[in-house]
Amino acid sequence: MSAAARTEGAWRAGLVIPVRWAGVVTGLAVNALVTFSSEPDVDLLYGIPVFGLCVMAGVFAADVVARPSGGWLRAAEVTPRRIRDYVPRSLTAVLAAQAVLLPALLVVAATTASADSDGRHGRALSVTCAGGTHLLSPWPGPYYAWPALGGLTLGTVACALLLRRVTARSGNDDQRRVNARAAVGAWGVLVSAPLFAVSVTAGFVMLSTPCGGTMTALALWGLGIAALASVLTAGHCLGVLLLPQAYVKEQA
Repeated sequence: MSAAARTEGAWRAGLVIPVRWAGVVTGLAVNALVTFSSEPDVDLLYGIPVFGLCVMAGVFAADVVARPSGGWLRAAEVTPRRIRDYVPRSLTAVLAAQAVLLPALLVVAATTASADSDGRHGRALSVTCAGGTHLLSPWPGPYYAWPALGGLTLGTVACALLLRRVTARSGNDDQRRVNARAAVGAWGVLVSAPLFAVSVTAGFVMLSTPCGGTMTALALWGLGIAALASVLTAGHCLGVLLLPQAYVKEQA
């Protein structure tokens, strides 16, 4: 490899972290400047997926910037590469579990949702106690589910495309693992952050239930564990993206 090629490679590599940070900053700026709904709770449920998609876009852009320009001589490899050989297994397993839990929570919320006091369907939880029926909102029913599910779907597709791109490119295995970890980390934001929002929203409604019993207490414990796990996972994923030097390479 020529000196010019090495210089270009080092310059491109130096842009990766700033471009990823730019995705995060863009997501925060969009949320600060754009109001998705006049209702704060609804605005948050839209804002979190938008933030996650901006993070994913930043990782995608960083990968494009870091990719070597055409014209370099590459040696052919005959060993087939598999995506699963490069993704961080523990983090991917945790995120896969959360990606299953999020739709499951939304399905349960949708099946138990009722119209709110203004007659808007799917925005409240109806609870009947000895003293009468209470409408508690905001409940993450069908109206609130679309932002989370839409962001999760788009993020999953983007992550799959990025992992395929990372695995197919030339280079060394260590660099592929670093880039695959970043792709999974960006996907993790789109999984864990909405899960946190949905768990906390449902948890606050359950706390407001005036006649809660054992089932309510169990539901609160489950939602609390889901919220705690998701916020810790989201923080870890952001650290993987923005402070990769703080994380050692995972062993298979």
